[in-house]
Amino acid sequence: MATEVTDGPAAGDANGAAVEKTVTFTAVKPQLFVEYAKVSDAVAFYKSAFGAEEVNRITHPKRKADQELPLLLSVEIKLGSSSILVSDLSEDSTAPGKAVGSGVVFCLETEDIEAAVDQAVKAGAVAEGEISEGEGACCDRRVGKVKDPYGIVWSICTPAKKCVNVEA
Repeated sequence: MATEVTDGPAAGDANGAAVEKTVTFTAVKPQLFVEYAKVSDAVAFYKSAFGAEEVNRITHPKRKADQELPLLLSVEIKLGSSSILVSDLSEDSTAPGKAVGSGVVFCLETEDIEAAVDQAVKAGAVAEGEISEGEGACCDRRVGKVKDPYGIVWSICTPAKKCVNVEA
């Protein structure tokens, strides 16, 4: 949990002691950058491959559809109960790094891994290896991996098991 510390009587403490204010976050929305001018294609892929739902679309306030630079800035999609922003990686992008799909793996949970991998492959993803299971797999679950046409790796896993501490 994040906290903010303010000093002095203006902060609400008559004795001048520091008062701690709690900051609450309402969501985490990862931002995924795709190759220049391919946001719409990527969103269509995520809808087809993973059943994503488009929540919001943001266009550039000063660009017109006939300009070279992209009109579309980002699209918010929903996968399950999570949201992801899909954004264009252009020269004037606000992306902190200019590499597409670097250092990110998204994990999707489902009971039917085979069907999910097949659906993603039919939509244009490439399966990465076989579905693994047991101790060698991530988090001791069944896992399949696909790489989407934009370079992003998606792990498709069975839901995490509840950990139960048993004392001997």
